[in-house]
Amino acid sequence: MGRGERYGYGVATLISIVLVVGALSHRLEFDITEVLGFVSGALCVWLTVKENVWNFPISIANNIFFIVLFLQARLFADTGLQVVYIVLEILGWYWWLRGGHNRTALVVGRTTALTAGFLTVLGIACTVAMTVFLTSIADSAPFWDALTTVLSLIAQYMLTRKLLENWYVWMTADVIYVALYIYKGLYLTTVLYGVFFVMCIAGILHWRRSERAAHGLLKAPQPEANVA
Repeated sequence: MGRGERYGYGVATLISIVLVVGALSHRLEFDITEVLGFVSGALCVWLTVKENVWNFPISIANNIFFIVLFLQARLFADTGLQVVYIVLEILGWYWWLRGGHNRTALVVGRTTALTAGFLTVLGIACTVAMTVFLTSIADSAPFWDALTTVLSLIAQYMLTRKLLENWYVWMTADVIYVALYIYKGLYLTTVLYGVFFVMCIAGILHWRRSERAAHGLLKAPQPEANVA
């Protein structure tokens, strides 16, 4: 870890401690659940950028915090989304460790045209259907809640398969989420999704380097297995 990364990690840790202590002592006007969602969310995305498999357990904890938060805000689709995330993250945890060639660790790859087309058609259909459903149960922002839910599910699936383009889908969802959470008055969560957007850029850059390195290794002659 370079000096800049250590400095950034130290600042992030300090901010997290201040937020948690401030919320618990009621000196900051933030709900403790939202603060814990902020801290765990930022940590799991940073770990994802670094391709660290520990992003998955941290992310599961983050989902639990947001289930509580979104139920309170009457964002029902986002609440259900967290449950689906937990399932995908358990699968992703396994795929990252054993989903590669010969059950080795998974490496960064690209989305094929066929996969992209299928996910686009599926995304449009699910957004329409979910908007109708959320309208019927008095969701506070049915279309935007549905759209961000579908985009996030697609991005999470792509992330679990380590497809580079997941970051672009996340960035699209993050922009909409920022506007939605400002509207709902979830200001700390708004800041978190702004941070997510910036971290997506870092994710693209890091994963591109990782992809080039992995492909270079794959093209190299493979050493013989030690059977001793």
